[in-house]
Amino acid sequence: MFLALHFVWISVLTSTAIAAEFHTHYCGHNTTDYRNTSYNINRIQLLDSLVSVNDVNGTKFAYKSAGNSHPDIAYGVYLCREDVFPNEYCRNCLLEARDDINNTCPSSKDAVFWNDDCMLRYANYSMLSIMDSNIFLHECNGNNISEKVSEQSRFWESTRDFMKGLAKKASKKSFAFGELRYSDNQTVYGYVQCTPDLSGFDCGRCLQVSVDGLGDYCHGKQGARVLTPSCNVRYETYKFLRFSSSGKNKFSTYIIAAVVATVGVLMVIVGMYVFMRKNRRGVAINELEEKIDDNDIITEDSLQFELRAIEAATNNFSIDNKIGEGGFGGVYKGVLGNGQEIAVKRLSKGSGQGAVEFKNEVALLAKLQHRNLVRLLGFCLGTEEKILIYEYVPNHSLDYFLFDPTKQEQVDWLTRYKIIGGIAKGMLYLHEDSRLRIIHRDLKASNILLDEEMNPKISDFGMARIFGGNQIEGKTIRIVGTLGYMSPEYAMHGHFSVRSDVFSFGVLILEILSGQRNSGNRETGHINLLCHAWDNWKNGEPFRIVDPILVETCSKVEVLRCLNIALLCVQEDVELRPSMASLVLMLNSESVVLPLPQGPPFVSHSRARRINSKSMEPDNSISTSTVWETDTSLITEVHAR
Repeated sequence: MFLALHFVWISVLTSTAIAAEFHTHYCGHNTTDYRNTSYNINRIQLLDSLVSVNDVNGTKFAYKSAGNSHPDIAYGVYLCREDVFPNEYCRNCLLEARDDINNTCPSSKDAVFWNDDCMLRYANYSMLSIMDSNIFLHECNGNNISEKVSEQSRFWESTRDFMKGLAKKASKKSFAFGELRYSDNQTVYGYVQCTPDLSGFDCGRCLQVSVDGLGDYCHGKQGARVLTPSCNVRYETYKFLRFSSSGKNKFSTYIIAAVVATVGVLMVIVGMYVFMRKNRRGVAINELEEKIDDNDIITEDSLQFELRAIEAATNNFSIDNKIGEGGFGGVYKGVLGNGQEIAVKRLSKGSGQGAVEFKNEVALLAKLQHRNLVRLLGFCLGTEEKILIYEYVPNHSLDYFLFDPTKQEQVDWLTRYKIIGGIAKGMLYLHEDSRLRIIHRDLKASNILLDEEMNPKISDFGMARIFGGNQIEGKTIRIVGTLGYMSPEYAMHGHFSVRSDVFSFGVLILEILSGQRNSGNRETGHINLLCHAWDNWKNGEPFRIVDPILVETCSKVEVLRCLNIALLCVQEDVELRPSMASLVLMLNSESVVLPLPQGPPFVSHSRARRINSKSMEPDNSISTSTVWETDTSLITEVHAR
């Protein structure tokens, strides 16, 4: 339900349209009087800090907090429109916003102010990386595009498609703007923007909801806007952005100068490269290519290994060299002729993927470079062989230590906490920071390898899905993965997204905390580890799930924080699960106040049915694996007592 808003809109009529000098505010939860409290002192300090000239100069987005202890910490954020100068329009707007909030919301513990040029917000809870569209405001231009209802509908259909296109673009870089030539004498100008802390998934979701709101409230109007704390959308039939100003605009001048300079540099580089190629100066060419990002020069030839070299490295896939076995086939340790140690995954002959698709996907995955990912070195492709070559990671996988009573003591709390943080950073890279958006789909303890310093490396991308363009979620009828780690929306309906990986990450944290598998027999009387953890959390006995080896030596604060984070990850409601960006922040900043989790789903895997993967649709992954179909009756809603 959208919250009610009190707002002011000052309009100046022009001959062409309504040029709005717009401002509005939302006053949140009122209290009787907290002006002499520590929170209010922190709130005032926070707002002053956000609008200070030193901080605003040069940046259009900032997030801060003031205070040291909950619940007295004040959190705040500002966002300025992308076409405004930070030290001019942006700061002036923020100064007005601060004064307006102080005057109009003196007893509110949270408030938002919007203006044409900026948004300023504060609250007594952390809002970083959390999408909020519950506070919702719409405003319509007073003029219809036409008196004819049919023309109003035609205009809105064109404008809606135009604005949704901008929303898709903005999910990658937080904002987008453009023009739509609607008729010979009429142009529609649009702008959409999210706070940059949101994930691409959440930004796209917020903008799509807001664009739908334009039609719900302002169908057929010449202009409209929707404002939320996390995003805003607007269109008009007149130019309202400084992006569209004349050549006298300093911003445009800077952009043009930058483009001209960049083109000039590129022309020089291209000219040098062509000259050197023509003169076949091999050394000079090599020096130039060294300046190119390694990811740009990965080719099929540079990744392909000869089969005989891999056979020699593994002693012809000797059983003595075998170090693992998975759903895709065996894994062997090998040593190349130059002494480099490698891990060789020999895929089963029934993997079902064609040679071209296999090579294309390997080339993409080889571009993933992060210290918390196992590096794919290349591949080998024969008539009946599909082989992946990885860097060799010496310390086995996480499950090797975690679930063996004789080895658990080797992973103390400091090591486990480091492993949790490293996995989070690796997953954030896959979801947000790499050139591709990768959904792993099989994050589990056996797919976390440990190097000589016990740093985690995420491995096994055999089930990974690569999202292109603005895609943020997918659906398949071929459910692949490991039961116990799969999110309910994926296990039951085939829906997968970054949030299904987040669910798996939450399960993994619980296993690291407890030293127990999520699935399997246990003496707790619970269906699974999620149920066990949730019951102890809500009953105020969180340490009952902690590995007894850790209880005396662990940091109680860190353990409780990790348990809270894990339960946030495994919430049944997809929308409530945090993004990986938020999770990394939660793990690395004790000042971020964690929300309370809701109950997870409880899936009894004993009633899952194993089905034949050949009857399902082909999957866009390197290999196939066990396929599971889960009955919807296995999901139970649980309410805290």
